[in-house]
Amino acid sequence: MSSWMIVSDSSCELRQLPQGLGEVPFATVPMKIRVSDREFADNAALDIPAMLKEMKLSSKPATTSCPSPEEWAEKFLMADNVIAICISSNLSGSYNSAMIAKEMVLESHPEKNIYVMDTLSTGGEMALAILKAARLIDSGLPFEQVVRELEVYCAPRQILFALSSFDNLVKNGRLNRVVGFIAGKMGMRIVGRGSDEGRLELLHNTRGETRTLAFILEEMDRRGYTGSQVVISHCQNPTAATMLRGGIEKKWPGAYVMILPCSGITSFYAQEGGLLVCY
Repeated sequence: MSSWMIVSDSSCELRQLPQGLGEVPFATVPMKIRVSDREFADNAALDIPAMLKEMKLSSKPATTSCPSPEEWAEKFLMADNVIAICISSNLSGSYNSAMIAKEMVLESHPEKNIYVMDTLSTGGEMALAILKAARLIDSGLPFEQVVRELEVYCAPRQILFALSSFDNLVKNGRLNRVVGFIAGKMGMRIVGRGSDEGRLELLHNTRGETRTLAFILEEMDRRGYTGSQVVISHCQNPTAATMLRGGIEKKWPGAYVMILPCSGITSFYAQEGGLLVCY
């Protein structure tokens, strides 16, 4: 049994920790995406383009489900000290499921330390929390201090997103069908942010990739970004992610920007061409 372990649901984008972060074990528990009668498990084997194609062809809205308490508990049993990172409780039941698992495990193993974080976010925000947790653990800090410093680090979180496909929003009744059709035909983009409560807020409509990226840079500036670590997640759109990284590095020299492909669950939300920017 390991002394430490970091566990996350699969919406964190990461499938393994980058090299250079010590030997802290890391694992994910998969979210699921159901399209018609087919279920996709969000793991390393998921064919995301095939899933997106199924979503587009289906006349019914796709749905998601969170990991079960048993799936969380299986990971919690693998270490004495566990840090669990969850997608916003306002987007999924993953946090509640992890809390149930914590109670289950502590009932039979009260000596364990288990901390479950509701990030009130998703994607790169979760990745940043995981990377910070790994650095804190690697520095040799005790469990309670790791938790305190992680909470302080994650408090001023920011997440922006840009959508170029609205099919899923229309099918789920969150966008008028005619409006969605016109927006798609006109090359419109929707830019939004994650609220302090972990919900999605729309900020701006624009047209074309270049204007969208420019607005994101302006919004980062307005919201006080000064050059901290950034994670850009993209759904089948590496070109835009690379352009945005270049814009950030030019505007804030020395900024460290990581680009990650969207996981299955963030691809479900962002859809093809979508971007998530977290810092």
